[in-house]
Amino acid sequence: MSENTGVLSSMTGFSRADGGDGSATWSWEIKSVNGRNLDLRCRLPNGYEDLDPIVRSTLSETFARGNIQLNLSVDLGKQNTSFQVNREVLAQLKDVIAELETEVPSAPARLDGLLGLRGVIEAVEDVETEEQIQARKQAINEDLIAAVSKLRDARQEEGKRLDSVVRGMLTRVSELVSSATALAVAQPDALRARLREQVAALLEASPALPEERLAQEAAILITKADIREELDRLRSHVEAAQELLDHAGPCGRRLDFLCQEFNREANTLCSKSSDVELTRIGLELKATIEQFREQIQNLE
Repeated sequence: MSENTGVLSSMTGFSRADGGDGSATWSWEIKSVNGRNLDLRCRLPNGYEDLDPIVRSTLSETFARGNIQLNLSVDLGKQNTSFQVNREVLAQLKDVIAELETEVPSAPARLDGLLGLRGVIEAVEDVETEEQIQARKQAINEDLIAAVSKLRDARQEEGKRLDSVVRGMLTRVSELVSSATALAVAQPDALRARLREQVAALLEASPALPEERLAQEAAILITKADIREELDRLRSHVEAAQELLDHAGPCGRRLDFLCQEFNREANTLCSKSSDVELTRIGLELKATIEQFREQIQNLE
């Protein structure tokens, strides 16, 4: 069973597969939750420990991440019991009776009396052959594959739902970046006008201040307040996230790294903002990125 990279997958899911061969029944249960890596925990009954490498190999080939707990239960039911005569014990009893008949007068021994003595009749449970045991393990292994396939389908079904959610959040991030870009275009002019007023007020209050020096400080402030670079990087991160989602397959770890980059640019945008509306957009951007991060924690 090979990993399916064509569909986005969640790390959460549950599956069960039952089987039987007429003399035993069994059940596989697999539960998967979020995890940084692939962590496998297998519980197998006595006598079936040799299936552990097969279980781990099958799960590792199918999944890339997640804490997966797997349990196999086997019920052998009631074993068929037959009875047989322990002829060695019966022969010993006959010899003892023959010996005592010459010493103690008694009625002849009856068969039903002899069979009722302890040890003469033995209960014998059917013993399975090695071929029967191996055939059962092969059938159990086939049901393991079915259970793993069901778990993969369940994780992919949840992945489809998450795909729609995270794409919607990326769209919202893109919209907020566009709104911030529109404000950023007008921001330098607004800063210049405000600084011009402040410089005029300073020169009026203190004519000795060099106007050239004030102009240099104004230029520095305008440069520090420029958020176009942050907006360009945010747009680049949105495109990278969309490409990862379009490629599908295990991408949760890389999307988590992108979230850190998203947050870095959003924080810088807020710190540079000198406009109330731009600050509002920056805060909403940070909230949306955090929601995006929470959702992708579920992705494989």
